[in-house]
Amino acid sequence: MSLPPIPPWQEVLARLPVIFPAGTPNRDHSIWEIAAKTIHVMLYAGAVEGRDYWLRPDQVSRMTDRQAAQTGDSDRLAWAKASLKPGKGEIPGRWYAVNTRESIRDDTIRYSLIQNGAVIERGGLATTSPAGRYALQADFAGLFDPAFDEATFRAKADVWREKHLNSGALARIALNRRGAVDTGDRVLVAFPNGETRALSPGVSTDIVKAVVEVFAVKFLTNPGVISISESSNKVVARDEQLAKAIGLDIAMDKHLPDVVLVDLGPKHPLLVFVEVVATDGPINDLRKGALLELAGNAGFKSQHVAFVTAYLDRSVQPFKRTVDSLAWGTYAWFASEPDNLVVFASAHGPLGT
Repeated sequence: MSLPPIPPWQEVLARLPVIFPAGTPNRDHSIWEIAAKTIHVMLYAGAVEGRDYWLRPDQVSRMTDRQAAQTGDSDRLAWAKASLKPGKGEIPGRWYAVNTRESIRDDTIRYSLIQNGAVIERGGLATTSPAGRYALQADFAGLFDPAFDEATFRAKADVWREKHLNSGALARIALNRRGAVDTGDRVLVAFPNGETRALSPGVSTDIVKAVVEVFAVKFLTNPGVISISESSNKVVARDEQLAKAIGLDIAMDKHLPDVVLVDLGPKHPLLVFVEVVATDGPINDLRKGALLELAGNAGFKSQHVAFVTAYLDRSVQPFKRTVDSLAWGTYAWFASEPDNLVVFASAHGPLGT
């Protein structure tokens, strides 16, 4: 059986962000240079499903530019066999240091490429076995055929994702793609009471829509929307009657967060302040303090107030950039994983998670 065609590792690196678009779980470690070189070495050695050759992580660290340039089948087969033998002496120009194999094995192979369906693991091996145990999933390996033009590659990548990524991963990707495109159309948001509001399109609005239509229904017993503000600090939706019914007297001005919800289910209504983060602006300690004062002035004690920072997805930069500033005693929620809340507290809070 002939070895699979192999592009330079730089071409593998260029294709990975297309195969694993924004929203893919563990995307960073699925598209970084180590992933590209790992895939390249698997292709080089013929570690592809159905070929009965399995790679060890340390083989990736032992590859060199000089060896990678030798692309004849005989050169590749000889290296695949020799690279499984215990190393003796230093390897000039090796791609990675010896101690990098753990990162290759764990960060890249186990927790990224295997979880995303790109790599399979050989069964029946003891944990301590020195035998190779990893290979590329056959259809995934086929995405790196250097003969593909750009259109053909992208079409095949789409097919591969639909077939091999789980439904949750596909949903996250779809949501990220939708949030990245401004269609110019107004976005209709359906309130729990059946009313609707049309908001300006954008990533922030996609998150607001998810907060009102999904989060409120999942985590509040009897939800209501007090107000929605757009990024210009303009209040575009407010329910004065509902606010008055629960004794809430908050000026509808620029100091309000993006969304103010209320849960009418508990004996004492629960006020929920939600900040939407498409670029910046989480509920940090300063913001939490200001909102607590706002709620206190309106007659709400702290145990009847909850704070949520809502994001599109936890794998993208807005969350990564702001997570260390989120205040303790608050929550983070992701539109791409709507069933879960991240609790920034030492004890469970008012949302009952």
